[in-house]
Amino acid sequence: MSQSRFRHRHDAGQRLGAALRARGDAPPDVVLGLPRGGVPVAAEVARALHAPLDVLPVRKLGIPGWPEVAMGAIGPGGVRVLNDELIGRLGLTPDAVQAVEAQERRELARRLTLYLGGRPPRPVAGQRVVLVDDGLATGASMEAALVVLRAQGPAHLLVAVPVGAPDTVARLRPQADDLLCLQMPAAFQAVGAFYDDFSQTSDAEVRALLAADHAAPDAAEEPQP
Repeated sequence: MSQSRFRHRHDAGQRLGAALRARGDAPPDVVLGLPRGGVPVAAEVARALHAPLDVLPVRKLGIPGWPEVAMGAIGPGGVRVLNDELIGRLGLTPDAVQAVEAQERRELARRLTLYLGGRPPRPVAGQRVVLVDDGLATGASMEAALVVLRAQGPAHLLVAVPVGAPDTVARLRPQADDLLCLQMPAAFQAVGAFYDDFSQTSDAEVRALLAADHAAPDAAEEPQP
C-alpha cells in the first residue's frame, strides 16, 4: 500500500474505516478508542462500520525524567505491563516504578469518571471488538489494552491503527485475533511524523465524541449499505 501522510486523526479514521469495510468482515459489536488520540480515529471507524463507540483508558508509565519514553503501561482492573529489560538496564528501583504507577493510576481513575460520566462501559464479553489508536510506537499502551480486553473474554479482537512501527506491529500481532495497520514505514520515528495535524486531543473532545455516539440510535438499527 502506498504511504501518504494523514491530514489529521479524523482523516486517518476515515481511511482506516474504509479499509475495514473493504475487507467484508462481520460487523463489530463495539469499537473502542484508546484515549485520548485514539478516540477521534475510533469515532470515524465506528461511523464507517455502523458500530457503537466507547473508550478504553490505559496509561503509559513514563521513565522518571523522560516521561515520553514508556517503561510500561497500566489499565483498569489492576492490569500492568512492564518492560523489565528496560527497567533493569536503567537501574530503576521498584519504589521508583511504583511512584510512577501510583500517579498514573490516579489519572486513570479520573479519566474513567470523566469519560464515562457514571455510565457503565459497553459490554465486551462475547463481543466482536475493534480496538483503535492513532498509531503504534512502543505499543505499551496497546499491549495493556489487549491484556485488559482479553480478561473480559471477547469473541474476536481486532486491532486497527493507521500507522505503526514494523517491529511493534509484529510483536503485537499474535496478541490479537487480527491486526490491521495501514502503514508500516521502515524509517518509523514517531506517530506524529505521519500527520499534518497531530495536536493534542482534549478531554472535552473525547467526551463530546462519546456523548454524541451514546445519544445516537442503536447502531444495529441503522440501515446497512
